[in-house]
Amino acid sequence: MGRLNTVVAIVTGGARGMGASHVRGLVAEGARVVIGDVLDDEGKALADELGKSAAFVHLDVTDDQSWKDAVAATEETFGPVDALINNAGVVQWKPWLKTSTAEFTRVLNINLTAQFIGIREVVPSMVKTGHGGVIVNVSSTAGLQGFAAEPAYVASKWGVRGLTKAAALEFAPQGIRIVSVHPGVVETPMTTDVTEDSYDQQPIPRKGRTAEVTALMTYLIADATYSTGSEFVIDGGAVLGPVVPVPLEAD
Repeated sequence: MGRLNTVVAIVTGGARGMGASHVRGLVAEGARVVIGDVLDDEGKALADELGKSAAFVHLDVTDDQSWKDAVAATEETFGPVDALINNAGVVQWKPWLKTSTAEFTRVLNINLTAQFIGIREVVPSMVKTGHGGVIVNVSSTAGLQGFAAEPAYVASKWGVRGLTKAAALEFAPQGIRIVSVHPGVVETPMTTDVTEDSYDQQPIPRKGRTAEVTALMTYLIADATYSTGSEFVIDGGAVLGPVVPVPLEAD
């Protein structure tokens, strides 16, 4: 028996990469999952692969009506929403002085404003369940520290931390838990150019694996019943700083 047999979930940006890993992981644990994405062909292919436990909806996370339609489709197909993984996001590496206002705003709209909309549109569905729900907002280690040449991305991911804490307080009376996840660099097509020797000084000296982040997502939905407003870091210790070799025994 799966840990998520009674769960109806929406995963944004679920057609590929980490999102697709989360979709597969939730379905493997018994959940019924709606894949929300603008990548129609990839999303439909993933839903077909997973069978009756998954469905695809076209979801532009920056658009209010698109969210309303996605929630309505979820309720029609599987029932009210128990869990939302706000996974959709973009990264932009560009020096501050070369970043246009339009570029900055685009990143904030996708990474931060979209999560605000998603929470607003999903909460009423969670209330219908009678037992609340769980929302996992994907931030980043860029929401815990600064990085040069990523002003929009860093601002958006710090914003997710604050959004999570505000929502956790506001919706606690409805039994809705809201947490944030802060991955470091994870093996996806977007990080193929980052070589493993880049992590020589990291406490766990490698990239993360999508399956490891998915395992955390499953835990947060199924088991972390006393956590809300919390930050869960999965980064190989990157935010701690470089390892400093120290002899195990004093001279």
